[in-house]
Amino acid sequence: MNAFEYIAPTTKEQAVSLLGNQWGESEILAGGTDLLSLMKDYLTTPKRVVNIKAIKEFQGIKYTSSAGLRLGALVTLDELLGNATVKKEYPALAQAAEGVTSPQIRNTGTVGGELCQRSRCWYFRSGLGYFPKDESGKDLVVNGQNEYHAILGNSGPAYFVHPSSLAPALIALDAKIRIFGSSGWRDVSAEQFFATPKNDGDRETVLKPNEILGEIIVPPAKGIRNATYEVRQKESLDWPLAAAAVALKMNGKTIQSARVVLGHVAPVPWRAQDAEKALTGKAVSESLAAEAGSAAVNGAKPLSQNGYKVQLARVAAKRALLQAAQGGA
Repeated sequence: MNAFEYIAPTTKEQAVSLLGNQWGESEILAGGTDLLSLMKDYLTTPKRVVNIKAIKEFQGIKYTSSAGLRLGALVTLDELLGNATVKKEYPALAQAAEGVTSPQIRNTGTVGGELCQRSRCWYFRSGLGYFPKDESGKDLVVNGQNEYHAILGNSGPAYFVHPSSLAPALIALDAKIRIFGSSGWRDVSAEQFFATPKNDGDRETVLKPNEILGEIIVPPAKGIRNATYEVRQKESLDWPLAAAAVALKMNGKTIQSARVVLGHVAPVPWRAQDAEKALTGKAVSESLAAEAGSAAVNGAKPLSQNGYKVQLARVAAKRALLQAAQGGA
């Protein structure tokens, strides 16, 4: 790890003033579960690390029936899981957080950091960047080991999958991300917060180098049945192979509107609009859930070794839908 300047501001204004105008000049430290790994592997070598953990405005969970849920970016996964309102009103969020089985990461990892973590693609983590090529110029992902890579949104040049477990649930719940910069606050929808890099210097979100994710606002969930279902290779700490988050607005037994979002199958959390259309105006049933699950993976283009993920995503969407219809339990 290279030497760096360490500063721990106590206000959001101070923190923003310490950030650089180019990616890599400075990095934000919150829980540190991803940043420290990136620095140890020289995937980022900042001259300055800005620790934002003492900024009180970025802390805490608040809920009102009129405004909904407010999550400070510094809320830990353990705090999220320990909040009774989150479990009752937003089971999709709680279920996504439960997938992080490490007590250490739950206690230190933050909601903001979970959303902003970098790609877990082994080519990227080995220092080969987003778009690795061999000596002849051939794409290493397409022509190499790609069993954990994208099946959707992978027309190129990016083939990695977005690693966030909370993101699909937040998008399904129509959450808003609040970003603080030198010009003050700006808001983006959770769906628009994530971006597919086009160049190696790009990042996976719309954040600018001198901005900070400060808080997340989730609308009131009264009358919205929601759930997350993940498919994993093992129960110990690992990232899912596929996941789905579903939020249903019901009119009796009929689905008035639906939001279906897949995770870990594309470079960004993937809004499955064909599945949403298949659900609207219909009563939930096993057969409808299966139909929507199939519609969720419309357009999938598996690579040479990851075709199995199509079925996993299909099943995840089906089971998340049935779970949501039952009240998220």
